Amino acid sequence: MRAARLIKMVLLLQSRPSMTAAELARELEVSERTVTRDAQALSEAGVPVYADRGRVGGYRLVGGYRTRLTGLARGEAEALFLSGVPGALREMGLEDTASAARLKVSAALLPSLRDAPRTAAQRFHLDAPNWFREAPAPELLPAVADAVWDDRRVVARYRRGATEVERELEPYGLVLKAGVWYLCARVPGHGAFRVYRVDRFALVGAGTERFERDPEFDLPAFWEERAEQFSRSILRTEVVVRLSPEGRRALPHAVDPVAAREALAEAAGADGEGDGDGWVTVTLPVESEEVARTQLTALGPEAEVLAPASLREWFAAQAVRLALLYGPGRSA
Repeated sequence: MRAARLIKMVLLLQSRPSMTAAELARELEVSERTVTRDAQALSEAGVPVYADRGRVGGYRLVGGYRTRLTGLARGEAEALFLSGVPGALREMGLEDTASAARLKVSAALLPSLRDAPRTAAQRFHLDAPNWFREAPAPELLPAVADAVWDDRRVVARYRRGATEVERELEPYGLVLKAGVWYLCARVPGHGAFRVYRVDRFALVGAGTERFERDPEFDLPAFWEERAEQFSRSILRTEVVVRLSPEGRRALPHAVDPVAAREALAEAAGADGEGDGDGWVTVTLPVESEEVARTQLTALGPEAEVLAPASLREWFAAQAVRLALLYGPGRSA
């Protein structure tokens, strides 16, 4: 433990002109007294650590000293490519590994380039989860992530409704979609890949047996195809809606954007610019009438439901209720 801390201290000093005891203590998560002892130990071991006294003093390396301990381990190199996704790294248990990798890269850079990590972080940050949603990291995510990195088979129990099924899986890749983690995996001996929500795993046991990864598997391409199939598979109901020009612009933001664009394109081909007021009628696939209620309500008076009759009747009833709430004679 101390050896790793001493190495990190050298790398920190190598990546910056100087650091105070307080700064080193904060980075190393130790006391300033421990920093003093570690600096003395490094000096006794031949590392030229020099302590500047005074109010603006600190520790620095003398004579352009550079350590050769900058080689990246495989895990550090892999984690480095995810370093722009700090939340995902933390949830997978890779935050410390990525931190070590970034530090080694900083130490290996020329002095003129040492601000590159800071300037990059100031210009790009990925915040994956949706607004107004706090999705806790699945408890078993680190175990799943370890198996994915090591290409190790796992025996997992997966919740399907009120039941649990047990599967042996070859975990190929993890996807973070709108704050939800998914595992892309396949059952040994079966060619088809499947998608599992990580928060539905009740148990994940990783053994020592590794699987041979299919070199043709492309995680981004697989996920894009599967996501499109999923979005289309849940659109089982059709509604007919008349849209104002503003409603046409807002439709892709209220319902499935692909379905909205296709419906609008079809309507444009059939009706041109619509009726005299610029309204167009579209046939729109939706998940269900219940879901359509919420989605189309967001369009307000810019959309008129024509079919099915049950959905039109529901909106008519809501319009009556709104008129009673906001009609003449009503005050706040």
